[in-house]
Amino acid sequence: MELLQLQYFLAVARSEHVTEAARSLHVTQSSLSKTIQRLEEDLGVPLFDRIGRRLRLNEFGSSFLRRAERALFELEQGKQELSDLSSPERGTLELAVTTASMLPNILREFRKKRPHIQFHVQMLTTKEMVTLLLRGEVDFCLSSPPIEGDDIECQIVYIDPILVAVPEGHRLADRNSVSLSELRDEWFVGVKRGFGTRDLVDAVCESVGFAPKYVYEGDEPARLSTLVEAEIGIAFIPSTARNSRERIKYLQVENRELAREIALLWHRSRYISRAALEFREIVVEYFGTLSKTDSNHGKWYL
Repeated sequence: MELLQLQYFLAVARSEHVTEAARSLHVTQSSLSKTIQRLEEDLGVPLFDRIGRRLRLNEFGSSFLRRAERALFELEQGKQELSDLSSPERGTLELAVTTASMLPNILREFRKKRPHIQFHVQMLTTKEMVTLLLRGEVDFCLSSPPIEGDDIECQIVYIDPILVAVPEGHRLADRNSVSLSELRDEWFVGVKRGFGTRDLVDAVCESVGFAPKYVYEGDEPARLSTLVEAEIGIAFIPSTARNSRERIKYLQVENRELAREIALLWHRSRYISRAALEFREIVVEYFGTLSKTDSNHGKWYL
Protein backbone atom coordinates (compact mmCIF):
# COMPACT_ATOMS: atom_id res chain seq x y z
CA MET A 1 0.00 0.00 0.00
CA GLU A 2 1.40 3.40 -1.00
CA LEU A 3 0.92 6.85 0.49
CA LEU A 4 -0.20 8.16 -2.90
CA GLN A 5 -2.96 5.55 -3.01
CA LEU A 6 -4.31 6.77 0.35
CA GLN A 7 -4.23 10.40 -0.76
CA TYR A 8 -6.11 9.58 -3.96
CA PHE A 9 -8.60 7.43 -2.06
CA LEU A 10 -9.41 10.28 0.35
CA ALA A 11 -9.97 12.71 -2.52
CA VAL A 12 -12.38 10.34 -4.27
CA ALA A 13 -14.14 9.35 -1.02
CA ARG A 14 -14.83 12.98 -0.15
CA SER A 15 -16.14 14.02 -3.57
CA GLU A 16 -17.52 10.63 -4.71
CA HIS A 17 -16.82 11.79 -8.25
CA VAL A 18 -13.76 10.81 -10.31
CA THR A 19 -13.72 13.97 -12.44
CA GLU A 20 -13.89 16.32 -9.45
CA ALA A 21 -11.28 14.34 -7.51
CA ALA A 22 -8.90 14.26 -10.49
CA ARG A 23 -9.28 18.00 -10.94
CA SER A 24 -8.51 18.68 -7.27
CA LEU A 25 -5.44 16.42 -7.42
CA HIS A 26 -4.28 17.82 -10.81
CA VAL A 27 -4.04 14.35 -12.34
CA THR A 28 -5.81 12.61 -15.20
CA GLN A 29 -8.95 10.58 -14.56
CA SER A 30 -7.34 7.46 -15.97
CA SER A 31 -4.36 7.78 -13.63
CA LEU A 32 -6.65 8.30 -10.66
CA SER A 33 -8.90 5.34 -11.59
CA LYS A 34 -5.90 3.02 -12.00
CA THR A 35 -4.47 4.05 -8.62
CA ILE A 36 -7.78 3.37 -6.87
CA GLN A 37 -8.06 0.04 -8.67
CA ARG A 38 -4.58 -1.00 -7.48
CA LEU A 39 -5.51 -0.04 -3.91
CA GLU A 40 -8.64 -2.20 -4.09
CA GLU A 41 -6.57 -5.07 -5.45
CA ASP A 42 -4.07 -4.69 -2.58
CA LEU A 43 -6.90 -4.72 -0.03
CA GLY A 44 -8.79 -7.53 -1.73
CA VAL A 45 -12.18 -5.79 -1.60
CA PRO A 46 -14.00 -3.06 -3.59
CA LEU A 47 -14.18 0.29 -1.78
CA PHE A 48 -16.81 1.93 -3.98
CA ASP A 49 -20.04 1.10 -5.75
CA ARG A 50 -19.84 2.40 -9.34
CA ILE A 51 -22.88 4.36 -10.56
CA GLY A 52 -21.99 5.81 -13.94
CA ARG A 53 -19.26 8.40 -13.41
CA ARG A 54 -20.08 8.65 -9.73
CA LEU A 55 -18.61 6.48 -7.02
CA ARG A 56 -20.30 5.80 -3.72
CA LEU A 57 -18.45 4.49 -0.69
CA ASN A 58 -19.64 1.00 0.22
CA GLU A 59 -19.38 -0.69 3.61
CA PHE A 60 -15.71 -1.59 3.05
CA GLY A 61 -14.87 1.92 1.86
CA SER A 62 -16.58 3.65 4.77
CA SER A 63 -14.71 1.48 7.26
CA PHE A 64 -11.36 1.99 5.53
CA LEU A 65 -11.92 5.77 5.21
CA ARG A 66 -11.74 6.30 8.97
CA ARG A 67 -8.41 4.45 9.15
CA ALA A 68 -6.98 6.21 6.10
CA GLU A 69 -7.92 9.64 7.46
CA ARG A 70 -6.30 8.82 10.79
CA ALA A 71 -3.10 7.56 9.12
CA LEU A 72 -2.71 10.64 6.93
CA PHE A 73 -3.65 12.88 9.84
CA GLU A 74 -0.84 11.45 11.98
CA LEU A 75 1.69 11.76 9.15
CA GLU A 76 0.73 15.40 8.64
CA GLN A 77 1.07 16.08 12.37
CA GLY A 78 4.55 14.55 12.29
CA LYS A 79 5.48 16.77 9.37
CA GLN A 80 4.24 19.87 11.19
CA GLU A 81 6.06 18.95 14.39
CA LEU A 82 9.39 18.52 12.57
CA SER A 83 8.86 21.83 10.77
CA ASP A 84 8.20 23.56 14.08
CA LEU A 85 11.30 22.04 15.69
CA SER A 86 13.55 22.96 12.78
CA SER A 87 12.13 26.46 12.10
CA PRO A 88 10.13 27.66 15.11
CA GLU A 89 10.06 31.26 13.83
CA ARG A 90 8.55 30.29 10.47
CA GLY A 91 5.41 28.57 9.33
CA THR A 92 1.73 29.25 8.72
CA LEU A 93 -1.11 29.38 11.23
CA GLU A 94 -4.33 27.96 9.77
CA LEU A 95 -7.50 29.56 11.13
CA ALA A 96 -11.22 29.17 10.47
CA VAL A 97 -13.86 31.52 11.82
CA THR A 98 -17.63 31.84 11.85
CA THR A 99 -17.27 35.25 13.48
CA ALA A 100 -14.57 37.68 12.37
CA SER A 101 -15.49 41.07 13.86
CA MET A 102 -12.76 40.97 16.50
CA LEU A 103 -10.18 38.99 14.51
CA PRO A 104 -8.18 41.99 13.14
CA ASN A 105 -7.31 43.13 16.69
CA ILE A 106 -6.26 39.60 17.68
CA LEU A 107 -4.10 39.12 14.57
CA ARG A 108 -2.50 42.53 15.11
CA GLU A 109 -1.37 41.46 18.58
CA PHE A 110 -0.18 38.09 17.28
CA ARG A 111 1.90 39.72 14.52
CA LYS A 112 3.65 41.90 17.09
CA LYS A 113 4.88 38.77 18.88
CA ARG A 114 5.41 36.54 15.84
CA PRO A 115 6.19 38.82 12.86
CA HIS A 116 7.53 35.99 10.69
CA ILE A 117 4.61 33.59 11.17
CA GLN A 118 2.10 33.76 8.33
CA PHE A 119 -1.59 33.11 8.86
CA HIS A 120 -4.38 31.94 6.59
CA VAL A 121 -7.98 32.69 7.61
CA GLN A 122 -11.19 31.19 6.19
CA MET A 123 -14.67 32.60 6.92
CA LEU A 124 -16.98 29.57 7.00
CA THR A 125 -20.38 28.33 8.09
CA THR A 126 -20.46 26.18 11.21
CA LYS A 127 -20.76 22.98 9.16
CA GLU A 128 -17.85 23.86 6.87
CA MET A 129 -15.68 24.79 9.83
CA VAL A 130 -16.36 21.54 11.68
CA THR A 131 -15.42 19.54 8.57
CA LEU A 132 -11.98 21.18 8.39
CA LEU A 133 -11.54 20.93 12.14
CA LEU A 134 -12.22 17.20 12.24
CA ARG A 135 -9.86 16.63 9.30
CA GLY A 136 -7.14 18.40 11.25
CA GLU A 137 -6.71 21.00 8.52
CA VAL A 138 -6.87 24.05 10.82
CA ASP A 139 -5.00 24.97 14.00
CA PHE A 140 -7.83 26.89 15.65
CA CYS A 141 -11.40 28.00 15.03
CA LEU A 142 -13.22 30.98 16.47
CA SER A 143 -16.80 29.84 16.50
CA SER A 144 -20.24 30.93 17.55
CA PRO A 145 -21.91 28.69 18.61
CA PRO A 146 -19.48 26.47 20.55
CA ILE A 147 -19.05 22.97 19.12
CA GLU A 148 -18.89 19.78 21.16
CA GLY A 149 -17.30 16.56 19.92
CA ASP A 150 -15.09 13.65 20.93
CA ASP A 151 -12.15 15.03 18.94
CA ILE A 152 -12.83 18.72 19.62
CA GLU A 153 -11.54 20.85 22.47
CA CYS A 154 -13.88 23.77 23.15
CA GLN A 155 -13.04 26.79 25.32
CA ILE A 156 -15.68 29.51 25.66
CA VAL A 157 -13.83 32.83 25.68
CA TYR A 158 -16.58 35.47 25.56
CA ILE A 159 -20.31 36.04 26.01
CA ASP A 160 -21.31 38.55 23.31
CA PRO A 161 -24.70 40.33 23.62
CA ILE A 162 -26.64 40.62 20.36
CA LEU A 163 -28.11 44.05 19.66
CA VAL A 164 -30.76 45.37 17.27
CA ALA A 165 -29.33 47.82 14.74
CA VAL A 166 -31.71 50.39 13.24
CA PRO A 167 -30.96 53.38 10.96
CA GLU A 168 -31.22 56.98 12.12
CA GLY A 169 -34.80 58.15 11.59
CA HIS A 170 -36.27 54.70 12.24
CA ARG A 171 -39.35 54.59 14.49
CA LEU A 172 -37.24 52.92 17.20
CA ALA A 173 -34.13 55.10 16.86
CA ASP A 174 -34.97 57.21 19.93
CA ARG A 175 -35.13 54.10 22.13
CA ASN A 176 -32.36 52.37 24.11
CA SER A 177 -34.05 48.99 24.18
CA VAL A 178 -36.78 47.05 22.42
CA SER A 179 -38.73 43.84 22.99
CA LEU A 180 -38.55 41.13 20.38
CA SER A 181 -42.33 41.14 19.93
CA GLU A 182 -42.12 44.75 18.69
CA LEU A 183 -40.01 43.57 15.75
CA ARG A 184 -42.42 41.04 14.24
CA ASP A 185 -43.47 43.38 11.38
CA GLU A 186 -39.96 44.65 10.56
CA TRP A 187 -37.85 43.73 7.53
CA PHE A 188 -34.42 42.34 8.31
CA VAL A 189 -31.02 42.03 6.64
CA GLY A 190 -28.88 39.13 7.82
CA VAL A 191 -26.44 36.38 7.00
CA LYS A 192 -27.53 33.05 5.55
CA ARG A 193 -28.77 30.09 7.56
CA GLY A 194 -25.84 28.06 8.83
CA PHE A 195 -24.10 30.99 10.48
CA GLY A 196 -24.32 30.76 14.27
CA THR A 197 -25.76 34.20 14.97
CA ARG A 198 -28.47 33.81 12.33
CA ASP A 199 -29.54 30.40 13.62
CA LEU A 200 -29.56 31.68 17.20
CA VAL A 201 -31.71 34.79 16.62
CA ASP A 202 -34.13 32.89 14.38
CA ALA A 203 -34.69 30.33 17.11
CA VAL A 204 -35.20 32.98 19.80
CA CYS A 205 -37.63 34.97 17.64
CA GLU A 206 -39.60 31.83 16.84
CA SER A 207 -39.83 31.11 20.57
CA VAL A 208 -41.78 34.38 21.02
CA GLY A 209 -44.08 33.71 18.10
CA PHE A 210 -42.62 35.09 14.87
CA ALA A 211 -40.08 34.38 12.15
CA PRO A 212 -37.96 37.34 11.00
CA LYS A 213 -38.70 38.46 7.43
CA TYR A 214 -35.42 38.81 5.54
CA VAL A 215 -35.06 41.04 2.48
CA TYR A 216 -31.33 40.24 2.26
CA GLU A 217 -29.37 37.12 3.20
CA GLY A 218 -25.64 37.03 2.54
CA ASP A 219 -22.35 35.54 3.71
CA GLU A 220 -20.54 38.79 4.63
CA PRO A 221 -21.57 39.93 8.14
CA ALA A 222 -19.62 43.20 7.77
CA ARG A 223 -21.97 44.28 4.97
CA LEU A 224 -25.04 44.32 7.21
CA SER A 225 -24.23 47.68 8.77
CA THR A 226 -24.07 49.31 5.33
CA LEU A 227 -27.48 47.88 4.47
CA VAL A 228 -28.95 49.10 7.74
CA GLU A 229 -27.56 52.59 7.09
CA ALA A 230 -29.17 52.49 3.64
CA GLU A 231 -32.51 51.71 5.34
CA ILE A 232 -32.87 48.37 3.51
CA GLY A 233 -33.77 46.67 6.78
CA ILE A 234 -32.79 46.35 10.43
CA ALA A 235 -30.37 43.73 11.72
CA PHE A 236 -29.30 41.68 14.71
CA ILE A 237 -25.63 42.55 15.22
CA PRO A 238 -23.31 41.27 17.99
CA SER A 239 -21.94 43.95 20.29
CA THR A 240 -18.37 43.20 19.17
CA ALA A 241 -19.33 44.06 15.57
CA ARG A 242 -20.90 47.45 16.20
CA ASN A 243 -19.18 50.58 14.89
CA SER A 244 -19.78 53.96 16.57
CA ARG A 245 -18.90 55.82 13.35
CA GLU A 246 -21.93 54.45 11.54
CA ARG A 247 -25.24 56.32 11.30
CA ILE A 248 -26.89 53.52 13.25
CA LYS A 249 -28.58 53.22 16.63
CA TYR A 250 -28.00 50.03 18.60
CA LEU A 251 -30.73 48.82 20.94
CA GLN A 252 -30.49 46.16 23.60
CA VAL A 253 -33.13 43.42 23.67
CA GLU A 254 -35.46 43.60 26.66
CA ASN A 255 -36.10 40.65 28.95
CA ARG A 256 -34.29 38.13 26.75
CA GLU A 257 -30.98 36.38 27.16
CA LEU A 258 -30.02 37.07 23.56
CA ALA A 259 -26.26 36.59 23.42
CA ARG A 260 -23.87 34.39 21.54
CA GLU A 261 -21.07 32.36 23.07
CA ILE A 262 -17.75 32.73 21.29
CA ALA A 263 -15.50 29.69 21.58
CA LEU A 264 -11.97 28.76 20.62
CA LEU A 265 -11.84 25.26 19.12
CA TRP A 266 -9.02 22.90 18.26
CA HIS A 267 -8.56 19.21 17.43
CA ARG A 268 -7.54 17.14 20.45
CA SER A 269 -4.90 15.21 18.51
CA ARG A 270 -3.57 17.92 16.22
CA TYR A 271 0.01 18.98 16.95
CA ILE A 272 0.01 22.50 18.40
CA SER A 273 3.08 24.50 17.42
CA ARG A 274 4.73 27.06 19.68
CA ALA A 275 3.28 29.83 17.53
CA ALA A 276 -0.19 28.29 17.80
CA LEU A 277 0.11 28.11 21.59
CA GLU A 278 1.00 31.81 21.65
CA PHE A 279 -2.01 32.56 19.45
CA ARG A 280 -4.28 30.76 21.92
CA GLU A 281 -2.83 32.81 24.78
CA ILE A 282 -3.44 36.04 22.86
CA VAL A 283 -7.06 35.08 22.14
CA VAL A 284 -7.80 34.27 25.79
CA GLU A 285 -6.06 37.44 26.99
CA TYR A 286 -7.89 39.62 24.43
CA PHE A 287 -11.36 38.40 25.37
CA GLY A 288 -10.49 38.50 29.08
CA THR A 289 -9.61 42.18 28.74
CA LEU A 290 -12.80 42.78 26.75
CA SER A 291 -14.92 41.18 29.47
CA LYS A 292 -13.31 43.36 32.17
CA THR A 293 -13.92 46.48 30.09
CA ASP A 294 -17.57 45.53 29.57
CA SER A 295 -18.04 44.90 33.27
CA ASN A 296 -16.38 48.17 34.32
CA HIS A 297 -18.48 50.21 31.88
CA GLY A 298 -21.77 48.44 32.55
CA LYS A 299 -22.08 47.03 29.04
CA TRP A 300 -23.56 43.69 30.01
CA TYR A 301 -27.02 43.27 28.52
CA LEU A 302 -28.00 40.00 30.19
